[in-house]
Amino acid sequence: MARSAQLDRLLAKMEAAKRAPREAIRPALMQSGHELADLMRTLAPVDTGALKASIIVTGPGQTTPPYSQPGGSRVAGETEVLITAGDADTRYPHLVEHGTAEAEAQPFFWPSYRLLRQRLLGRIKRAVAKAVREELGR
Repeated sequence: MARSAQLDRLLAKMEAAKRAPREAIRPALMQSGHELADLMRTLAPVDTGALKASIIVTGPGQTTPPYSQPGGSRVAGETEVLITAGDADTRYPHLVEHGTAEAEAQPFFWPSYRLLRQRLLGRIKRAVAKAVREELGR
């Protein structure tokens, strides 16, 4: 069965609409990542300031610092922003977050995420919807 020119144009538009959000959401992802990292720095307990300084935002395609929590060094995907705490000199964020037998937990990482989750998701969803609308409107 032969395909019509209209169907080919529609399929091309659908493919373009699928790719469009990837480039368009990067600013929203980075803004959300920095907002989340700022709140984490605000909630992090201060003794020397090393913990706050170790909270890093890693953008798409970049590599997280070695020894960062959670998960150590890895490369962020093309639609992924990673916020990590810890580095080669600051290897204790998980101990602060969850506590130890001798020290009480002082959570800062996951409470920040839970506080901002809906706001950040909304921003990203709006960016995706806008990119798709603009691509299909061409």
